[in-house]
Parts: sequence; structure tokens; C-alpha cells
Amino acid sequence: MFGDILAKLRKDRKLSQYDLAERMGFSRGQISNYEQGTRQPDFETLQKFADFFEVSTDYLLGRNKTSELVQSKEERDIAKRLEAFKQEIENSDGLAFNGEPISDEAKESLIESMEHIFRQTQRINKKYTPKKYRDEEK
Repeated sequence: MFGDILAKLRKDRKLSQYDLAERMGFSRGQISNYEQGTRQPDFETLQKFADFFEVSTDYLLGRNKTSELVQSKEERDIAKRLEAFKQEIENSDGLAFNGEPISDEAKESLIESMEHIFRQTQRINKKYTPKKYRDEEK
């Protein structure tokens, strides 16, 4: 159960096992073992995954299915915003920082930072949206 959910979240974010491992400080083999179900995470590791993917540990363990629909809609919204931002960055001529043209590595870092900002903003907005309006979003 956990492995399937982990793999789905990773793929929804268009991350390879290697990318996820690198971002989280694990080896690719550990990620593979989690996804295949040959290894189960301890609580601390489970919490790291929950924080990274911005879901609950219950969701990761398959105990809370209701957030899956909301999660996928949120992921699509973030993906759309991020894609528009990427296009704007890639199509910008003369993009510079401190008077110097920015490198491809700096552009990628900027895109990753914006993804984090989009996720944080969405989480904060969701947290402060009155319940009566949250029900309408589902």
C-alpha cells in the first residue's frame, strides 16, 4: 500500500526514483525498496515523505482515501502554474541576476523554488479557507 502511494506521488510530480532520492537524502535503492514493498519506512522516514509530498502520514499509509481526489486536483493546478512559469522563464531573453545572464542551473533552481512557493501558498490558502467553501471545491 505505502509503496504504491509513494510511487504515485513521485510520478505525479514527474520525479524519477533518483531525483526523489537525491532531494530527500536517500539512495535510489531505498526508494525502489519502499515502492516495491520490500522495505517499510520507520515513523521518522514516513514523516519526511509526508512533509515532502505535503500529505498526511495517514494518506501515505492508505488510511485516508478522501484526500486523493483533492490531492490530484491540487497537483494538476500546481503543474499548470509551474508549466506556465517554466515557459515564461525559458522564453525570456536577457534574464539576468546582478547584471549577469543566469545559467541553466540557476533557472532550474528558480523553477524548483517557485514550485515550493506554489505548494506552500496552496497549503496556506486551504488552511484558511472556511469549511463551507472547501466543501464546494471537492
